[in-house]
Amino acid sequence: MSDIALDVHISPERLLEDLRADVRQGLTATPKWLSPKWFYDATGSALFENITELPEYYPTRTERALIEAHAFDIAEKTDAPILVELGSGSSDKTRLLLTAGLKHGSLERYVPQDVSPSALEGAIDQLSREFPSLGVRGIVSDFTDTLQNLPADGRRTIAFLGGTLGNLIPDERARFLADIARALVSGEFLLLGVGLVIEESVLVPAYDDAAGVTAQFNSNVLSVLNTRLGADFDPQQFEHVALWNAEEEWIEMRLRARTAQHVHIADLELDVSFDEGEELRTEISAKFRREGIDRELVDAGFRIDEFWTDPQERFALILACREK
Repeated sequence: MSDIALDVHISPERLLEDLRADVRQGLTATPKWLSPKWFYDATGSALFENITELPEYYPTRTERALIEAHAFDIAEKTDAPILVELGSGSSDKTRLLLTAGLKHGSLERYVPQDVSPSALEGAIDQLSREFPSLGVRGIVSDFTDTLQNLPADGRRTIAFLGGTLGNLIPDERARFLADIARALVSGEFLLLGVGLVIEESVLVPAYDDAAGVTAQFNSNVLSVLNTRLGADFDPQQFEHVALWNAEEEWIEMRLRARTAQHVHIADLELDVSFDEGEELRTEISAKFRREGIDRELVDAGFRIDEFWTDPQERFALILACREK
């Protein structure tokens, strides 16, 4: 049986405090916004798993194919005893990296990080059965504020997959990548998955599928606020919007008020008004050009060792080494 542990660095109380602060700030801003981190209650997580299987949603299967093609190259190049994954969720694609690392003979420990204790517990339980020789130590935290909690007793590769980097605005990305670089030492690696700028006709349907699963996922964030903050949103009074912001080169997901309405958030003692047609931004998903993401990584303190893309150049898997 593997060595299994779960370290909790963020309490349910702290998460609730963060939710309150984010919602107050976002819903009193102009224009209104919510952080995408609050999508992922049990219903939201299940809906997102459904999204990854939709025909329109190419990122997950494209990234998985890239990992499958290059997992042993990654293990060979990094030669790392420790694989850390930020925002691991179910650790599904990571199994390819774990298999390759164990086959190569270098991997000893996997450290998944996620904000959801239940997601981590489920993943760790499954991984302990699949990889009995592997030490697994989960970290419950927010990926933007966890790097100081990572193990530092062996050479590491940090994986940040799924295009999640694109959920951060440019200033946030710069800080986050610099923080990762500072957490690593010379010769350690970052494995990064990012979506690339492609034609709008392919991008937008990935976030606005014909079956309406992404619309359910988007509006579910209002149900999260109802449940956790005593809000009285009627999700049916908002419609899902996905659009390509060509200037910023990112997808925006929004919720548009079908009618003028007032919402009360009891836990915050806050009343919020929406005009008919007013939009609430719930997510950005930036897409990258190679020269741009290369520059961001170099500015943060990395050297680009490998840049793999699929044949249609829709997604990139990047292996970057921490410079001296």
